[in-house]
Amino acid sequence: MMKAAVIGAGSWGTAISQILADNGAEVRLWVRRQKLAERIKSTRENSEYLPGIRIPDEIIITCELEEALDGAEFVVMAVPSQAMRKIAGEAGRYIKNQSIVINAAKGIEVGTLLRMSQVIKEELPKGLEVEIAVISGPSHAEEVARRLPTAVVAAAEKKDVAEKVQDFFMNSYFRVYTNLDIVGVEMGGALKNIIAICAGIAEGLGFGDNTRAALITRGIMEIIRLGVKMGGQPSTFFGLSGVGDVIVTCNSMFSRNRRAGIDIGRGKSVKEVMTSTNMVIEGIYTTKAAYDLARKYGIEMPITEKAYEVLYEGKNPVDAVKELMSRRGKHEMEELINKDWL
Repeated sequence: MMKAAVIGAGSWGTAISQILADNGAEVRLWVRRQKLAERIKSTRENSEYLPGIRIPDEIIITCELEEALDGAEFVVMAVPSQAMRKIAGEAGRYIKNQSIVINAAKGIEVGTLLRMSQVIKEELPKGLEVEIAVISGPSHAEEVARRLPTAVVAAAEKKDVAEKVQDFFMNSYFRVYTNLDIVGVEMGGALKNIIAICAGIAEGLGFGDNTRAALITRGIMEIIRLGVKMGGQPSTFFGLSGVGDVIVTCNSMFSRNRRAGIDIGRGKSVKEVMTSTNMVIEGIYTTKAAYDLARKYGIEMPITEKAYEVLYEGKNPVDAVKELMSRRGKHEMEELINKDWL
């Protein structure tokens, strides 16, 4: 029996625990708050983050990192992106050699502008021999926990590592593809949250399907533009962690980023939106990181730029839309004409 530690008991971490338990692994789920851990133990339900879903009895619930990580061959980091550095540093003391550490978070660290796998690598002890992988794709926890058919991608720099993650996760309702483009997979998973917020804002303003389709399509172009500059492969962004994740996040009410955008479009402040939920709205932080990356590398990202102005500078969303629509005309496939992706 393989041993797995899932670090983080939000909705996604809880759903991942169920996947691995269904696959016959010995799973330990680390819960940051002791009171929540005790409640989950007694009720076998994570009512705060994934209500209505029974957590299998064989999943061990703990708020002690040492207990969660004891002997774990697979370590899944499912914590908010801006908390990743601190928790990875603490967890690193108990991770054993030859483990595979899997990033399941979708974000970019504000300030350092690093991807989550890079943050994890920086925080793990020097000399610790582990492999780093990523799992990403269109995978709302609420549907995975109901065992509805879902497909994602496992990425790692080494083929055999990606395949080990694939084999460990894959089952009758959770299909996993492999990819060696860890940069592209992480960038796609993070940046799509910006477009989801914008799609939500458009809906909150009363705009229609045409607007959402335009945001999704042009948003994907921005994701590719920055993702390729960061080292990702263009083809990756047309896969599950790119187009797939954009589609589900921009169209589903399970998406907290889309819901946040709807509230902002209807007039709520960013502060009101962030304090109205116990869940992290990753896209708000990613918008700032992506805006800084675009400026650093000289990448044109007009949707991201306007999202930043709305979220961080108080711009009226209606004015942001007007400015986007009045930009100069250009060729739709400008990057391909200029061979920027070749």
